[in-house]
Amino acid sequence: MSMLTVAQNENLRIPFILGEAGALSKSGAIIFASLFLTIAGLFAVLFVDDGGMALIVTFAAVAGGYMALNIGANDVANNVGPAVGSGALTLWGAIGIAIVFESAGAMLAGGDVVSTISKGIVDASAISDSRIFIFAMVSALLAGAVWLNLATWIGAPVSTTHSIVGGVLGGAIAAAGIGVVDWGVMSKIAASWFISPILGGVIAAAFLALIDASVFSKRDMIAASRTWVPVLLGVMASAFSMYLIMKGFKKIWKPDFLIVCGLGLGAFALAASSLRPLITRASSRMENHRRGVNRLFTIPLIFSAALLSFAHGANDVANAIGPLSAIVSVASTEGVTAKVGIPYWVMMIGAGGIAIGLALFGAKLIRTVGKQLTTLDQTRAFCICLSAAITVICASALGLPVSSTHIAIGSIFGIGFYREFKCNSKTRSGNDFSNHIRRIFRIQPRLMVPQINRKPRKLVRRKELLTIAAAWFITVPSAALIAAILFTGITAIAGN
Repeated sequence: MSMLTVAQNENLRIPFILGEAGALSKSGAIIFASLFLTIAGLFAVLFVDDGGMALIVTFAAVAGGYMALNIGANDVANNVGPAVGSGALTLWGAIGIAIVFESAGAMLAGGDVVSTISKGIVDASAISDSRIFIFAMVSALLAGAVWLNLATWIGAPVSTTHSIVGGVLGGAIAAAGIGVVDWGVMSKIAASWFISPILGGVIAAAFLALIDASVFSKRDMIAASRTWVPVLLGVMASAFSMYLIMKGFKKIWKPDFLIVCGLGLGAFALAASSLRPLITRASSRMENHRRGVNRLFTIPLIFSAALLSFAHGANDVANAIGPLSAIVSVASTEGVTAKVGIPYWVMMIGAGGIAIGLALFGAKLIRTVGKQLTTLDQTRAFCICLSAAITVICASALGLPVSSTHIAIGSIFGIGFYREFKCNSKTRSGNDFSNHIRRIFRIQPRLMVPQINRKPRKLVRRKELLTIAAAWFITVPSAALIAAILFTGITAIAGN
């Protein structure tokens, strides 16, 4: 057979696996995902002692891998989407960074102990029968994964934590009745549906308003950038230092909040002072235009995407491996406890599943978050990432449970609605909205812009807003319903 014939035959085969531009086709992605789930099941066979529970643990390992794949496909978009939408990162560059740092966060800072019941919404001792407990946790894993799969399919970024919370809620109620639920904890989680997006949107809009007033409203944007950008980057360094300590490393190090604040202040001073000469040098070569200022935020955005991914991997891997670790522990000891250790092979399934799910299926949600909600540039994306870190810090200090997904999406919509309000708000005196912002920050206005009569512009896509909001509100009840149905089916098959 000639080399030409071989090449022609190979070209016939490649499109089955590869789509446009070398990316995996849907069929190719499904093949690779199935291969990963098979490996997850083999891990259980190799590392779990043979016994009466071996089959269900193997099935649970596949379910945990499926959950991890869907976390990667849906949740990681919030960390890298703004950087992609602003043009600071290409799609595949963002995916590559996220894969590395999500995996590193999961493996290095994911901790060695995890709760058997997600977020403490159910008393672990309330389900004393080990088989029933295992069936409830398998149902929770599958329900959370199925709901995330559906949300990704419709293009709605939802909270993976809320998905697994709903799964645990439904499985526990089906197993032991409604009385096992701690409704006080559930009410706090429900409150986060409102707190997270609103707080994130307000903080992001406030930072963008500050940048508009202090930099973009000036005739000499270069001089203004030399003054304000080092300060803003110092704030970012401070916020992300505190964010990583409080969220990224919380499972292996829990310093006092005053220590965290002190480290944050140190990071601010170090970053602001060391970056000022770099900003001065970089600004000397840029044009006196918004596009030039935007370029100053490109590298910080790349760092923010990496750090957000690391913290996400360290925390949200528990949504896949928590129930799976509980199942492995109960199957081996036949006892239900509040905390269990994490076998290394279980951590590998969680970390590997998130990375593979992102690589195979994450592009759709990254595009949705970065490009389909509102138009982003580097400055706006910077405000979104900074808001995500600051909101988590504030909520953690106040003891409020918040969703990083809701914060990120709320920040994007906050930026969009701020731009709408600024664009459409004209006072009768002939001054535009930016003059009022400049007065708030006591910055001398550059111009008195005459009033322009025009139709209101819409800079936020309402269809996506309604779809995402609806998905958020039904996440917990939907996952709970799916889990209850699955639990009923599993126990019926098992003969309980």
